[in-house]
Amino acid sequence: MPVIFRATTLLCALVLLTSCASAARQSESPATPTESAEADAVMRIVNDVVKQSHLKAAIVRVTDNGSEVATLAVGESMTGVPATTAMHFRNGAVAISYVSTLLLKLVDQHKVSLDDKLSKWLPDVPNSDRVTLRQLAQMTSGYVDYVIGNTEFEKALYEDPFRQWEPDQLLGYATSRPLLYEPGTNWNYAHTNYVLLGKALEKATGKDMPKMLDDEVLRPLGLTNTANSFTPAIPAPVLHAFTSERRAALKIPSGTPFYEESTYWNPSWTITHGAIQTTNIYDMEATAAGIGSGKLLSKESYDTMVSTDLRGKTHALPGCTTCGELNDVFTYGMGIVISGDWLLQNPLFAGEAGVEAYLPSKKISIAIAVTYEPEAFDDQGNYVNAADTLFRRISTELAPDDAPPMPPK
Repeated sequence: MPVIFRATTLLCALVLLTSCASAARQSESPATPTESAEADAVMRIVNDVVKQSHLKAAIVRVTDNGSEVATLAVGESMTGVPATTAMHFRNGAVAISYVSTLLLKLVDQHKVSLDDKLSKWLPDVPNSDRVTLRQLAQMTSGYVDYVIGNTEFEKALYEDPFRQWEPDQLLGYATSRPLLYEPGTNWNYAHTNYVLLGKALEKATGKDMPKMLDDEVLRPLGLTNTANSFTPAIPAPVLHAFTSERRAALKIPSGTPFYEESTYWNPSWTITHGAIQTTNIYDMEATAAGIGSGKLLSKESYDTMVSTDLRGKTHALPGCTTCGELNDVFTYGMGIVISGDWLLQNPLFAGEAGVEAYLPSKKISIAIAVTYEPEAFDDQGNYVNAADTLFRRISTELAPDDAPPMPPK
């Protein structure tokens, strides 16, 4: 998939900080020369990408089999306010992997089946008798996305980025439209799938999504700094974000400076309620390791989550902005992206980007959050996921034999 997106898709001094180091971390043995060299390499890569990609801030944590390689923060959150590793930010699509993990845990507990039709739980949703929970989780349902390529929704979102959205309002932009293809025969990225899946799991269990995610996923993974945030609130300290992505929507000429704070734009449109979350870099890394290793799932369910069965079986489709061929660079499993042998999620929205990634064969975890300077945006307000650039360079440095494939330029 391409790495340049409008941010509604899935978006100075260099300071090394260790403000979140625990007492246990402080008592660890000194780094070996190899470990020190790896940490130095990570720092060099971060410095390079910050400069080349015009980043305002970058927060990075890397571990190898649970041992810290590097944890650092570079640049500024706001002018004169250094970024720190303690700062909180939105995790966006990272939470999709929590929802898919919850689904698969419920399958392991024999409470739902992947082959259950959506109509079993949400009979009033158009085409729900044709779509299964598996297809929602794999994004092969054929439902139109309410975000990407949906000019009506994008107009409403950019006219008022502080608007509070409810799930049924979001679905109103998508489910009334014809399916893009027969369910299970192609793939398209659609936020619609996970809003429907969240509502279905609540109906199936009679439980509220925020509590289920907390009980079944977040607490078992030890994610003490990740919390449901259905409003614009973010716990302090906050990594601030800035963007130019409304330039085209507001018809601001390309020669006119335009750069606005987007930290507290309302994220309620991004996914099912209960999975709209804030986090920090420590929980992002723990997510990479926990989800990537499948520690909460049976072997069968984990194999289902990370399956590359869709690779080479999907294709672009006229009139479908989000359809595409799944390949070595980007394959969708079940709530998780597979790039080469790496398992990851890579959110990008509202002037912020991130990656959490895991290499099962070597147990390497990488977590990244970045924000942008004005120069990072083109004359239409578009920008690239520079966290993905960082991930690919760091992973290639630390695991050259397992380097993820590079996206086409």
